[in-house]
This record gives sequence, structure tokens and C-alpha cells, in this order.
Amino acid sequence: MLVTGFPAGPWGTNCYVIAAQAGSECVIIDPGKDSAEGIDEIVREHALKPVAVMLTHGHIDHVWSVVPVCGARGIPAFIHPDDREMLADPMAGISKQTADMLSSMTDGRLAAGEPDDVRLLADGLKIELAGIEFIVDHAPGHTRGSVMFRRAETTEDPSVLFSGDVLFQGSIGRTDLPGGDHGHMLNSLRTRVLPLPDTTVVLPGHGGTTTIGQERVSNPYLTALANEDESPSGPKRGL
Repeated sequence: MLVTGFPAGPWGTNCYVIAAQAGSECVIIDPGKDSAEGIDEIVREHALKPVAVMLTHGHIDHVWSVVPVCGARGIPAFIHPDDREMLADPMAGISKQTADMLSSMTDGRLAAGEPDDVRLLADGLKIELAGIEFIVDHAPGHTRGSVMFRRAETTEDPSVLFSGDVLFQGSIGRTDLPGGDHGHMLNSLRTRVLPLPDTTVVLPGHGGTTTIGQERVSNPYLTALANEDESPSGPKRGL
């Protein structure tokens, strides 16, 4: 499997391009601000054909470029229904500081809207795109509609988790924004993250790559939950 990506825009949002191999169809995950050019470069370099965009959640730093990326190629975007409203209203679910930043960046004229073809995700959905089967794990906490995309282990590759803003290297997504819920986040970590194999490669929405095994022993939120402590602490990240 070919997995490549880059941090895009002022928030350093990781945009990923996934394909079975060079010269094949591909899927784009989380095209944030200033990601279109990087996507084009990857597509040209590896002779890929994008067939879909998948969104881990609706925050503007992850969906900024979804309309032009989908529109230029006539491809659908997949998002959980609980976060769909954020496509049309990017101010929903963000902090005042971020809203002020957006207003300054766009002179108060932020263009918003949905791609022509929006398809909805559901928990446990198995979806095959570009010859790759992804499993959708609904993991609310950062937002109501946060999801993670999981590809099961194969004989050639370990399992891979595109964790969005649920799990980071050494941290988790913040839960203090509209739609966030700390209790739901802890439940998502407990039921969606901790049961995964230690060898699972984690590709988060921000920051560096890690593994479930590494996070199980070093991430304060996961170590606390593993010890059945309901009050883990540590820095949180996200928009």
C-alpha cells in the first residue's frame, strides 16, 4: 500500500493520499487549507487517480479544500452525518480565537459549502475505495461526528489507523469546543483505540506518526485509562 502525506496550512493539518500502488486509484484524507497543490504533486508523481475524499471530522482545518479538490475531479466526499453541518458553516464548532483568525485570513469572506456529492459514514461501515477496504470507527469526543479510518492488517502491511484528531503522538484531541465532550472522548479511547493491536501504525491529523504500542505506554490518557483512572491528564491538541 502506498501512503504519503504532508502537513498543510497554518494549522499543520496532515493530508494523506492512499493508494494500493503507484499508477492506481487513490483516496485523499482531510484536504485542509493549502493542500490542493501538495495533492496535485503527489498525484502526478505517482500517476494516481483520486476517486474520493474522506473526512475524519468537520473542523475547517481538515475540510478547507474539500470543495475545490472534489470539484476539480468530480469525486465524492465522505463525512459522518453529525459533522456534515460544518461543511456549510465552518464557524460551527471552533473557538473564537480560530474564528477571528479565519476572519482575518479571508477578510471576512470565507467561502463555505458542500461538494456536489456528499456521502455519509456510519460506525462499523466497511467501505472499499481505490481497491482498499477501510473500516469506519465513529469516535466522538473531539466533535460529535469524529471518525477514524482503519485498514486491517494484511500479509504485506501492518494495520493502519488514520486517527484524525482523536489520537496524537503523546496526546489527544481537545474537547472544549462546541460539540466536544470529554466523557465521550474517554469512551472512544477506551473502546476504539485501546483494543487495537500494538503494531497498528497511527497516522494522526496533526504531528508525527506513532503506533498503538508506543501510545499505550507513553500517552498519559491511554496509560490512565489502562489503569482504570477516569481522570487522565495531559496536553490536548487540535483546532
